[in-house]
Amino acid sequence: QVQTVESGGGLAQTGGSLRLSCETSGRISNVYVVGWFRQAPGNERQQVAIIRRGGSTKYADFVEGRFTISRDTAKDTVDTVYLQMNSLKPEDTAVYYCAVSEYGSNQFYYWGQGTQVTVSS
Repeated sequence: QVQTVESGGGLAQTGGSLRLSCETSGRISNVYVVGWFRQAPGNERQQVAIIRRGGSTKYADFVEGRFTISRDTAKDTVDTVYLQMNSLKPEDTAVYYCAVSEYGSNQFYYWGQGTQVTVSS
């Protein structure tokens, strides 16, 4: 199994920045893709950004150029994936979730509890 724990959410003003962290532990050698998703009240969950084991990334159009996903694999037992969020907008307000997809799977099977991001206008 893989465990994921998000942190770093909070309150920011429009135009401000926040950095989210996702610590993954357990069978991290099986992790192929780590993704950040978000869900605002009454809205469907959206994929925000993903990073693959090899380092390639993909962003949703609505965060392209503002958000950056990166990965720290320096520790043997824990990988940390970051989501640097700049130029925040009120519409970025949501609960942000980190999720993991393993090799051989096309599903994000392991999810964290989420962290709230609120952007004030």
